[in-house]
Amino acid sequence: MNERDSAPGGLALVEALVNSLNVETGADSLDTAEGRAAFALAEPDVPAARTLREALRAACLAHAGHCSDDSPLCVLDRLLADAPLRVTVDAAGGAALCPVQEPPGLTARIAAAVAAASADGTWARLKACEAADCQWAYYDRSPAGRRRWCSMSVCGARAKMRTYRARRG
Repeated sequence: MNERDSAPGGLALVEALVNSLNVETGADSLDTAEGRAAFALAEPDVPAARTLREALRAACLAHAGHCSDDSPLCVLDRLLADAPLRVTVDAAGGAALCPVQEPPGLTARIAAAVAAASADGTWARLKACEAADCQWAYYDRSPAGRRRWCSMSVCGARAKMRTYRARRG
């Protein structure tokens, strides 16, 4: 399995939004029409999507144990509170949370994904890479749930090499 496989279910949307900004290069896919289309965003919706993205990144960093300030998490809480959800029941009796508005906006789709992932225990496994120049969102599939980097072969290797050089230095 590739270390950068997508997160399961609705978390793939959250992961994709967080990763729409490449922290290392500064490239933001929301700057392009194609990038906005991937999230069904109009150009005027981009500032709000960026705010949501960075609040989600803060949550992913917190899941990985790297958040010292909870103010971005308060922003996420406020943003998701503005996205009303309802319980729907299918023909087989299965229940799910769905956005109230149709078609749902990005925040409502994210809220439904976060609620479902919280219910099934996968939300806390969506993390952000420990490397300050990366912060790529990834789904931690490790048995213990203690992965620190998006890719052991890239960010993990860089961190271990820095530690090695610092000890020898």
